[in-house]
Amino acid sequence: MKKLAIAVIPGDGIGKEVVPEALRVLDAVAEIHGGLEFDYSHYPWSCEYYIEHGEMMPKDGLEQISQSDAIFLGAVGDPSLVPDHVSLAGLLLKIRREFQQVINVRPAKMLEGMVSPLSRPENFDIMIVRENSEGEYSSIGGRVHSGEDEVVVQNAVFTKKGVSRVMQYGFEIAQQRGGSLTSATKSNGIAHSMPFWDEVFNELSANYPDVKTNSEHIDALSAFFVTKPQTLDVVVASNLFGDILSDIGAAIMGSIGIAPAGNINLNGKFPSMFEPVHGSAPDIYGKGIANPIGQIWTAKMMLDHLGEPEMGALVLLAIEETLQQGIKTGDIGGNSNTKEVTDAVIAALKRKSN
Repeated sequence: MKKLAIAVIPGDGIGKEVVPEALRVLDAVAEIHGGLEFDYSHYPWSCEYYIEHGEMMPKDGLEQISQSDAIFLGAVGDPSLVPDHVSLAGLLLKIRREFQQVINVRPAKMLEGMVSPLSRPENFDIMIVRENSEGEYSSIGGRVHSGEDEVVVQNAVFTKKGVSRVMQYGFEIAQQRGGSLTSATKSNGIAHSMPFWDEVFNELSANYPDVKTNSEHIDALSAFFVTKPQTLDVVVASNLFGDILSDIGAAIMGSIGIAPAGNINLNGKFPSMFEPVHGSAPDIYGKGIANPIGQIWTAKMMLDHLGEPEMGALVLLAIEETLQQGIKTGDIGGNSNTKEVTDAVIAALKRKSN
């Protein structure tokens, strides 16, 4: 029996609704598999936890989850309780940074049964590989003076190590997929970091002669996501550019509510963390209408990472079958509730396994 320890952090808002639904799907996977068991440890860390304890997680929180095989996160943030920069820094970003989750992976795929807002959508299947530890989101900088003399400096940090490892990860995924890797750059406007990014990309390209490479400026590449997404395979990008492109990817799929993500640790010292892109959406929490697809697809990515790609593939097929049947939440044109969508995914999963 293969037993996997999963640290479950529902977090805030609809995370508390969609995470239990995705766990039901994982339990169905374990039942179908027969030789797989999930050992869940639940952690109530959230903005409500902060109000009660003055911190987003306990002092030994990272130690508590460090021995898990993976972390399954719902959403972080409720600005009515805690400012976003406090909640994110105290939980989500803390886990990403302390557990050296240096790669963020987000797929954008034209799912069967989804309606894209693009007028002439063609099948697209993009994997966005985002640097997750430095770049434009470095916390180096500061503010000085006040009034009209106030000065704000925010430094972007790009290291040879950080840039190389995200690109190598992108090349390796490209080898497994369509054999094409596009680099997001802006070297015609950002004078130091982006030419350096391009240099490393060109240097590493020589090690992967079987991968077709291309560099596109971020403004043009953003347009290509809308006008010709079917021409893109794997896209590697800096922290900021990857963040923006992945939201565009979610939009052209039809809803940010279905988009998954993984924060990947490469050295094996700490667990990786899997979370949907959609956030906590506190305005719809408690209504039973949250879309569970993003969290369920995130579970699929976690299964792939944990060495169960066949079960992960079954989950994605079940998601698509459910969507094709028109069983959808309101954000994507349906009238089903959260539980009904999950029930349909589980039923389809069991049919696919027979």
